Amino acid sequence: MAIERWRPRWGLMRGGPWREMARMEQEMDELFGRFSRGGPSFQFGGEARAWAPSVDMIDRKEELLVRADLPGLEQKDVEVSVEDGMLTIRGERKEEKETKEEDYYCCERWAGAFARSVALPAGIETDKVKANFRNGVLEVHLPKTKEAKAKKIDIKVE
Repeated sequence: MAIERWRPRWGLMRGGPWREMARMEQEMDELFGRFSRGGPSFQFGGEARAWAPSVDMIDRKEELLVRADLPGLEQKDVEVSVEDGMLTIRGERKEEKETKEEDYYCCERWAGAFARSVALPAGIETDKVKANFRNGVLEVHLPKTKEAKAKKIDIKVE
């Protein structure tokens, strides 16, 4: 009896078309994984093509709080909207022109327009949404309807 080393996927299929299919599946998973991870940016052809701010969502008793880090932006550069159950944060970072009198200059700061949409749960009072911006952090306060607020339920012993 031969002992075969365990392989997580397609490990027991020896060669032939199955090995090639497994390799192609892994490459496709990696390719689509890059787009769906939603990190700060993804590389495509060596340069960043998209950027969206990272957001935190905090479910409080009275409201849902969405916080987005927007370093280097000002309030006038950002727009917040709520429509059809989606919160959308849009903005634009202008490119800074800088001349360096050095032998080598590399700039990795991102400039351009961005948009980030977040699906909202049912029970948000969209007409009472408030947003504030301070020190590069956007906070959007989304009040809950009376029916959507958390209720404590007492457990009775029988």
